[in-house]
Amino acid sequence: MTVPRVPGARLRHGRVSLALSFFVQGAVFALLVTRIPAIQDRYGISDALLPAFLAAVPVLAGVGSVGTEQLVKRVRPSRVLRCAQPVVCLALLAVGSVGSMAQAAVALAVFGLSVGALDASMNMLGVSLQRAYGRSIMLGFHAAYSLGGIVGASLAWAGAHWKLSLALLYGPVVAVLVPLALIVGRWFVDRDRQDAAGGQEGAAAAVAPLAMRLLLPLCLVMAFAYIGDSTVSNWSAKYLQDVLGSSEQLATVPYNVYMVTTLLGRAVGDLGVRRFGAVAVVRTGTVVAAGGFAVVAAAPGAWAGMAGFTLLGLGLCVIVPQTFAAAGRYAFERHGPGASDMAVARLNIFNYVGFLIGSPLVGALGDAWSYRGAMLVPMVLVLVTLAYARSFGAPEARYGDGYERPRTADVG
Repeated sequence: MTVPRVPGARLRHGRVSLALSFFVQGAVFALLVTRIPAIQDRYGISDALLPAFLAAVPVLAGVGSVGTEQLVKRVRPSRVLRCAQPVVCLALLAVGSVGSMAQAAVALAVFGLSVGALDASMNMLGVSLQRAYGRSIMLGFHAAYSLGGIVGASLAWAGAHWKLSLALLYGPVVAVLVPLALIVGRWFVDRDRQDAAGGQEGAAAAVAPLAMRLLLPLCLVMAFAYIGDSTVSNWSAKYLQDVLGSSEQLATVPYNVYMVTTLLGRAVGDLGVRRFGAVAVVRTGTVVAAGGFAVVAAAPGAWAGMAGFTLLGLGLCVIVPQTFAAAGRYAFERHGPGASDMAVARLNIFNYVGFLIGSPLVGALGDAWSYRGAMLVPMVLVLVTLAYARSFGAPEARYGDGYERPRTADVG
């Protein structure tokens, strides 16, 4: 299966525009999740009802990802992304601006469905663009997402500090991000479907069925990685304060440190993949992440706990992008570009599965057993990645790094 040639300038523009799209999504998602308490207060959502609101978003995102798998058989992933990203931004604004709990529920439902389509199509483009480049660039896109998350969380902190209403916080941000999303969408680069589908754009021609059982190892890795990630995002502050005895102010630091180390790890991760290969990078990240959970579980005090969360950021950050890349490469080698998109969409569902399972699992174990012990469970789950590390290689690769080379002139 040859990789379609893409002009060098167009390829570079596609890479920059997709990185900006990842950045926008990171900022929007952070603005939502970091202001959940304010959303709860604004609409009078009870503590008993709040989990249902929060669980509905990833469930509907999974539905959106499934729908995208079918949609991209007829429509280019770039077009799905160009439509979905402004909808996600506007849904965020609606969450902070509508007048009733029922309307907020509808806005969150729209957010969930569209974010599933956005995540799936965005990673489809990332995988196909990496294939066109012939070298690892996927971690860079996810680094842009992490940077967006830091910016979004910082804006949310500023909004809380200055006691801005949600509408006043979200309004100016969305006014900037929607035009940005529309502009960068003009330079997205799809795979060449004309070669894959006999000249008919968007046709689903000749894509062999993709057996889910063959993707199962990567699906498990994705779910376990997000269980680890959701453990940090939902329990790091409580763990530091209640178990390790930190101050309330210090308890907010671990997640910020985790986000920064995730950004740093992803920013340099592609260089590691190019130098040592995806399998070695994933194995190393897995061991570092497991070590981070072990340090957190055994930490005698707050600063040792923060060191553990720092290791977690450096370790977990490489797993998810490489899992998308491996699934897309595996499907492409066997069934072509259309199957690559199918694999990414299906794998993306397990992002939300891990997010749904992680927080309740750790909470239940913490209440029934101990929070120190609970931190060992995601550690064990993450270590399962070592058993599946070979899945990140390319068994039919034509080159040592698992990518077929386009001509140098095409990459620029």
